[in-house]
Amino acid sequence: MKLKRIIKWSAAVILLVLIGWLFIAYWTSTNDCERITAASKNPMKAILNCEYGVENLKLQEIEKPTPADNEVLVRIRAASVNPVDGHTIRGSWLMRPISGMRKPKNIRFGTDFAGVVEAAGKNVTDFKPGDEVFGAKNGAVSEYVCAKAERAVVMKPGNITFEQAGSVAVAGLTALQGLRDKGHLQAGQRVLVNGASGGVGTFAVQIAKAFGAEVTAVCSTRNVDLVKSIGADHVIDYTKEDFTRTDQRYDMLYDLVGNHTFSERRQILTPNGTCVLAGIGGAGVHPETLGRIGRNFWDAFLSNFSKQKFLFYIAKLTKDDLNVLRELMQSGKVSPVIDRTYDLTQTVDAVRYMEEGHARGKVVITIE
Repeated sequence: MKLKRIIKWSAAVILLVLIGWLFIAYWTSTNDCERITAASKNPMKAILNCEYGVENLKLQEIEKPTPADNEVLVRIRAASVNPVDGHTIRGSWLMRPISGMRKPKNIRFGTDFAGVVEAAGKNVTDFKPGDEVFGAKNGAVSEYVCAKAERAVVMKPGNITFEQAGSVAVAGLTALQGLRDKGHLQAGQRVLVNGASGGVGTFAVQIAKAFGAEVTAVCSTRNVDLVKSIGADHVIDYTKEDFTRTDQRYDMLYDLVGNHTFSERRQILTPNGTCVLAGIGGAGVHPETLGRIGRNFWDAFLSNFSKQKFLFYIAKLTKDDLNVLRELMQSGKVSPVIDRTYDLTQTVDAVRYMEEGHARGKVVITIE
């Protein structure tokens, strides 16, 4: 009985400490919005999220950055929005211990960018003013951004627009690393891309084809012609056919939707096939979101007991892989697909459209 009382009181104390910590963390959580938006000597326009919520994205003036010795200052011509941007600015309670309990710690918005180098730090040798570049950096939805020359920026191919280049980084790296590094895609293999018409999906179809795979794309009726135009060998219209109810077998299922069970997906894989878990069915929060997230983790665990592997991952920003994407675009093997473009003042509309979950390709924000 004494041991039970000790356990009971210990648990109560731990619970009270946790509640107290959460209370204090919530009310002391703040950010640098007031300081950053104070009167600037050399102002530029940028989208900030000083409070959680898409509706709180604001176009404000902040100080124009100065590049460090290893950075380039880029005048942004185009940027794009990604599902992760929506999740970050919404601030789900599961993320808030990291992102900020009451207010977001990171108040800059966007990651993908394309633009023109305006200045380079003294240690930068690969870039000079006037170079057209693309890459990834927090705070990309703004007039200027400073990016590390050795990590986050590469030259833009001349055969693609700023709008296309500004849509590449997050979605392109996600598709490339999922297919190549997790799926170990080889020429001649059969790949099915579930969710082929979205931002990552349109890159995945083209990259898989560039690697020599036979690609089957799954999409809705309205997107059949689109995925055919970017190279899909076969197209399954999910409104008319369930791709898991077929005799066809695939070496890899690149799954951006997660709308089928472990056993359903296993039955369309070859005995040693791989399911790369790359998404949960578009942007935004939907009734099925949490279920699909949980299912992905559970399926990855279950695959430890099977020759067929279910693998999830987080894409990494690397200059080498940005250069791989640059070469694929320069050769004409990959061409970014743009659904809609918005200007900087319409950023909230752009995010809301993306989060409807029906965008074909990428949603881009242009900055003049």
